[in-house]
Amino acid sequence: MAKVPAFARAFVGRWRIIEMDVWDNDFLDLVEQAHLIFTAAADGEIVFGALKGFLETRYGSREGAACAEFSWQGHDENDPAGGRGGAVIGTAGRLGGHFYIHPGEAAGFVCEPG
Repeated sequence: MAKVPAFARAFVGRWRIIEMDVWDNDFLDLVEQAHLIFTAAADGEIVFGALKGFLETRYGSREGAACAEFSWQGHDENDPAGGRGGAVIGTAGRLGGHFYIHPGEAAGFVCEPG
């Protein structure tokens, strides 16, 4: 297993998805509380609406800022689904990023610890 860079530790844990620019907050928590989890083992999960995906994550940097980029596989309303996404540590200890469902849906998101 590859060693996780020290800056990647800032991402590890559970993040509450508090906003997505395509779906309203009532939809986000449709089945369970919307969240994004990163682990030091480069995996995790994303849950919102009727979607649940399992992550494969790579930590790196973009324009000098730490980032987590991931691909995911899972289901959306019981149909197989997959895509990709990424996040950076933003202001006030929040994560900001983009989430893509192949083939075509995309949304920006904001997360807080928890």
